[in-house]
Amino acid sequence: MRHTLSVLVENKFGVLTRISGLFSGRGFNIDTLNVAPTQDPTQSRMTIVVKGDDTVLEQVTKQLNKLVDIIKVQDCPEGEYVDRELVLVKVNADNKTRSEIMQICDIFRTKIVDVAHKTLTIEITGNESKVTKFLELMEPFGVRDITRTGKVAMPRK
Repeated sequence: MRHTLSVLVENKFGVLTRISGLFSGRGFNIDTLNVAPTQDPTQSRMTIVVKGDDTVLEQVTKQLNKLVDIIKVQDCPEGEYVDRELVLVKVNADNKTRSEIMQICDIFRTKIVDVAHKTLTIEITGNESKVTKFLELMEPFGVRDITRTGKVAMPRK
């Protein structure tokens, strides 16, 4: 089971190292991790997706709350948060397939951010299921490269 945590931290040197060390030291695996400053430049928000049962979630939350630089830890139960992911994908595209790829891009409301003779680089944002479905549809064309931000989430409350 995947759990999404929204963690508000002090925007200080070494915070990310301490948090990742906490996970590795206790044998927990981070599925995705995203960090960026908030509207307050002294704070950053981390979105951490961790795999495990409720016991793992409880342990991770307790351990995070023990760290000095942690301001707030929120578990984001399914349906109680808004999430997005940004993906850049480079796809093979020749004269025969370019228009079909562009039609799929229109359906998914993506942006073509780079055009080359034999490839298109596409930007897609959305929730995990939208991104996954789009990437599945791009596979037959030949995905050359991909980079993903990981989930960014904000609790609704």
